[in-house]
Amino acid sequence: MSDTAAPPPLPPAWSSPAAPAAANADWQPLPPRGAWLAALGGALATAFPFGFGFGFLALVSKLASPWWVAPAAALIGAGLGARLAVKRHRRTFWKLDEEGFALRRGRWWQVESRVPISRVQHLDLKRGPLERSARLSTLVIHTAGTKLAAVSVSGLDVDDAERLRDLLARQLDRNDDAL
Repeated sequence: MSDTAAPPPLPPAWSSPAAPAAANADWQPLPPRGAWLAALGGALATAFPFGFGFGFLALVSKLASPWWVAPAAALIGAGLGARLAVKRHRRTFWKLDEEGFALRRGRWWQVESRVPISRVQHLDLKRGPLERSARLSTLVIHTAGTKLAAVSVSGLDVDDAERLRDLLARQLDRNDDAL
């Protein structure tokens, strides 16, 4: 028998809607109200490259009237970027258990990051003006190591992000005391 007491059980899924059937019940989705913020970021990130790239191609290929190509391409790029960002937001899940924090993204190319408690250095919460208006937050978990020096989860509910930060900090303190 060990001298240390078992850690307290983790709380059930907090106020997040149920995950899709494809996702495990332990995995929590990001709140749907953050999809518009993801769409805005995706639209801005793709509108300018599409507009500039296709505008440049129109000038180089000497189209008869290239003035309409850049704005049209920017609009198409913004729509495509927004759609992809919303899909990515909907396919992002997180999980906290006794071993640490896990983040899963994607459908075709799935990426799953796992941060063991022993690797957590410190935790940050970031809230920009748009995130604050939607009651969202970004949790940044700084880790020991060089490959993934930080794991960032944007679009978390403010209450979930604060609870995650506090639970990870307490688990980290418990593990430090056990050493």
